[in-house]
Amino acid sequence: MHKPLLVTDFLDRARTHYGDQEAVVATTGERYTYDELGDRVDRLAAALADRGVEKGDRVAVLDPNTHYHLESAYAAFELGAVHTPLNYRLAPDDYEYILNDADVDAVVADYEYADKIDAVRDDVPTEVFISNDADAAQGDWEELDEVVADADPDGFRRPEMAEDEVVTINYTSGTTGDPKGVMRTHRTETLHAYILSVHHELYDDDVYLWTLPMFHVNGWGHIYAITGMGAKHVCTRGVNAERVVEAIRTEDVSFLCGAPTVLNMLVDYYEENGRPEMTGDSDVRVTTAGSAPPEATIRAVEDEFGWYLKHLYGLTETGPLVTISDARRLMDAEDDSRFALKKRQGMGVLGTEVAVVDEDGEDVPRDDSTIGEIVVRGNQVMDGYWNKPEATEQAFTERREGWFHTGDLAVIDDHGTVSIQDRKKDIIVSGGENISSIEIEDALFDHEAVSDVAVIPAPSDEWGETPKAFVVPASGDPDDPGVTEREIQEFTRERMASYKAVRRVEFVEDLPATATGKIQKYELREREWEDEDRMVGQG
Repeated sequence: MHKPLLVTDFLDRARTHYGDQEAVVATTGERYTYDELGDRVDRLAAALADRGVEKGDRVAVLDPNTHYHLESAYAAFELGAVHTPLNYRLAPDDYEYILNDADVDAVVADYEYADKIDAVRDDVPTEVFISNDADAAQGDWEELDEVVADADPDGFRRPEMAEDEVVTINYTSGTTGDPKGVMRTHRTETLHAYILSVHHELYDDDVYLWTLPMFHVNGWGHIYAITGMGAKHVCTRGVNAERVVEAIRTEDVSFLCGAPTVLNMLVDYYEENGRPEMTGDSDVRVTTAGSAPPEATIRAVEDEFGWYLKHLYGLTETGPLVTISDARRLMDAEDDSRFALKKRQGMGVLGTEVAVVDEDGEDVPRDDSTIGEIVVRGNQVMDGYWNKPEATEQAFTERREGWFHTGDLAVIDDHGTVSIQDRKKDIIVSGGENISSIEIEDALFDHEAVSDVAVIPAPSDEWGETPKAFVVPASGDPDDPGVTEREIQEFTRERMASYKAVRRVEFVEDLPATATGKIQKYELREREWEDEDRMVGQG
């Protein structure tokens, strides 16, 4: 039997079985059941239909993690429209590019960010502009709550939909050119939500705290998975450590996600505020992603907070989830050796093939030392890039035909768990030797005077490139870091081969980061190399 996989099924299921149960704790204080959430979604869908939005049209949502984003996404799904979430850290020019590239028909924007859309309103094709606080929003916006209240919930008819139709377009950061719109279908989103539910162990009594941006590949799929399970969403407006801890305790949060920088923020809060209780009545699970957190962070989260940490890996193009470090049969939960596995990106999740390949597309040895590129094949991987057929072809053919090429360089061990060594563009090529910036960062995180660090290739007349560390000191004051540049250099030299040791150090107040906490090394590289013709490693 074949039943189409549609993302509308997630809210349908929650309304059927959990209609009278609390669905959303809003940032504005309201609490909505799944029946109430569903009614608001129906009304917003009807209102958008009245304003000309049809199946296949793009509906952009510019919003922090509020209930309005959930409602807008599902209203678009109900119409067969394409949810197009926008990163709220972008500039007006970025929004102008995306709204034109996706030919967006309607925008739902949070009042705090509406001015960035208003600045380019006359230069985009969009005709419908709705805000969650029209009085506070700059420009001419319709008030979302009034739009919802005035609409007839029966005022639209859900069109026929197919699982291979595009349901969302997620734009990448555009660090190497214009942002690329990642096309994801009903099928890829549904299967990813299934995978997520298994590996994150989601149940109907979970309480999920939105510390991860909903715009980021649809909140890693939690827009779907939490809803479909009938669990509870606790919304936020960005990450504030004090409010996060308060929400965890008062709402009995059981699950949250966050980049290593978010975890570090919580560890700092914990240490600076007398080590407060970090749970409510529920045990807490946390998933982090990207570069491995320092071991000290993992230790604090598990041994001090009392949480259970999982480390995953993925990209916007892959759903994102493709690997996870939660291999309990391979580690002793009572032994510190578990940290070595938790720092790895892990093994492929259900239904997903992950390989590490050389330049000829052949598997590298499972010796945990030979570096290759991670390639992925699975049902959650994107269909392609919106209006970019050449980029799509390259992403699936560069080394191994039919596999998505991640651009991440890794090693793989005899269990098939991967450990990322660097992005291709972040490898430092010094005197012909390849140096992993992540390896140097891992070493520096062990220094008590280092709060955060990013290592990039810097120009060198002698070696072509040389490692440079941008260090956020634990003191918080780059002018009085509590450690010298020479001490940092010696610290790395004592812990790794001499050619890998950091040669230059700059103390900074903070590091450029995305809304998800991922360090934007390209900004540091561009600044460091602005007077050079090219980088040796083309980073």
